[in-house]
Amino acid sequence: MVTIREDGVGRKVTAEEAFLLQVTKLGLEGDGAAARAMAQALEEARALPQHQSGTSPSTIVVQMVESGSVTSALEPLRMARKLFHFRKNAQMKLEPWLVQAALERLGNRRLSLAEQETVVLATKTPDKVEWPEWWEVVSPDVV
Repeated sequence: MVTIREDGVGRKVTAEEAFLLQVTKLGLEGDGAAARAMAQALEEARALPQHQSGTSPSTIVVQMVESGSVTSALEPLRMARKLFHFRKNAQMKLEPWLVQAALERLGNRRLSLAEQETVVLATKTPDKVEWPEWWEVVSPDVV
């Protein structure tokens, strides 16, 4: 059981119910892609053997971030890394596995040269990504 707050009032719900409430909230806020991904994750979790034995997740952590700032969410998930932490020019760079997964989800869609350059610049180690055959930008300098 987890405790959630609605209108300042706390109540205990199962982790699954809290997850579904969060998915619903995201969907209502217009984040359809996140809601679909979370719903798919829930379906996959339900299909796992440990769910059939009656156990379910005991904790779901939802961390709200300011608009435009995803640093505090991406780092704990190991999806990105902050470089130059103590400098004014600190940068967030995406992990290569995340870029690879996003590219695989593109399907037949191809990115423009400008979009490709943006992706390469945002990737921590672009040389570790298996770029699609059609990809033209392999380093930030080459366009």
